[in-house]
Amino acid sequence: MLTVTEKYGGGPVGLATIAASIDEQSDTIEEVYEPYLIQLGFLDRTPRGRVATQRAFDYFQIPRRTRFAGQSPLFE
Repeated sequence: MLTVTEKYGGGPVGLATIAASIDEQSDTIEEVYEPYLIQLGFLDRTPRGRVATQRAFDYFQIPRRTRFAGQSPLFE
């Protein structure tokens, strides 16, 4: 979870990327870790990849980064 929240800003991030980052097999992540993290409400699976939920950020006390910090919004 810390890899997804800290290194990838909460995602979305692909399963293969997570596996390479933590040196674990994709199958192990998908079959062992993911169901537990989804059950806890820490992780969501989306078509674009895995995404950390706000609950995960709160639990690990990690501030959620905004992707475009310092950039004005397109539509005001």
